Amino acid sequence: MVTALPRTGRRAVQSAIAALVVLGLGLWWLLSMGTTPAPRGQVTLTTGVPTGVYARYGELLKQDLAHDLPEVDLRLARSEGSIDNLRQLVAGRADFAIATADAVAEYKVRGEPGADRLRACARLYDDYMQLVVPKGSAVRSTKDLRRLRVGVGADGSGVQLITRRLLEAAGLDFNEDIEPVRVGIDRMPKLLEQDKLDAFFWSGGLPTTAVQRLAQRFPVRLVQLGDLSEALHRQGERTRYYRAAVMPADAYPMAQGGQAVKTIAVANLLVTTDREDAALTEGITRTVIDSRDWIGRQVHAAQKVDLRTAVFTDPLELHTGARRYYVSQKP
Repeated sequence: MVTALPRTGRRAVQSAIAALVVLGLGLWWLLSMGTTPAPRGQVTLTTGVPTGVYARYGELLKQDLAHDLPEVDLRLARSEGSIDNLRQLVAGRADFAIATADAVAEYKVRGEPGADRLRACARLYDDYMQLVVPKGSAVRSTKDLRRLRVGVGADGSGVQLITRRLLEAAGLDFNEDIEPVRVGIDRMPKLLEQDKLDAFFWSGGLPTTAVQRLAQRFPVRLVQLGDLSEALHRQGERTRYYRAAVMPADAYPMAQGGQAVKTIAVANLLVTTDREDAALTEGITRTVIDSRDWIGRQVHAAQKVDLRTAVFTDPLELHTGARRYYVSQKP
């Protein structure tokens, strides 16, 4: 014989069951959070030429990631620069890339394949435009490069993109008024030493090892670019990513004679695509920010990486994983 519970008893049992269900769901949620698999597998980051700041930054970031994400095998791939990096990224040959903001904007404006899939993880440090000439050169401004042999960066590089715009700002035609030599920082210093170049442009963090080493073995001088700032910005929307800047006197002590040099700077971004895993992107973004001081001791440009400015990644929106990291850091 079954005896029915009083109404108050039934309510107590129902409340107890409901409490157990809620407790069970809570435990399930906590356990599921704890068992979320950590990012793992092989990941490729495209950087740049071996003697550039991109490459050195990538090497040091790889060391930090080995500690923070031990199951991730970060592979570094060389490239000709920003535009080349973006092409490798959207083609699936890379998972992350470093590129200048102006190169990203140009890629989008041109409607290049996969441009709509690009996402940012962080604003990194700024690249400074550097015009290097032999110390005894008569070149004092970009206008003086007419009819000279000028290293303009490899095709597909951010250097060449900015160089074209600087020459235009100076009233020079890239193809007609100079003899453009389309090579990167891995070759330009040697060509200048061998008198096969009269000058070369470089866009990179300060100091760039290749320029630093050149100044130590061969007398060179940095030419100011500050007089082009206004003309550069008159070119319109495409040049809004550039800002007037000053290379401090100690950037290249042997090439600057104790003088600061006015120039143009542009931000670098850590870029991925919308297909990248959110947990992986969050983890890499965290390491980029947390490693600033350690990497900055060896790559001075990296000291400019900052949590407060890292979210300003125009012209790209943040990747979901990167946004998740920044939200987690809010007080």
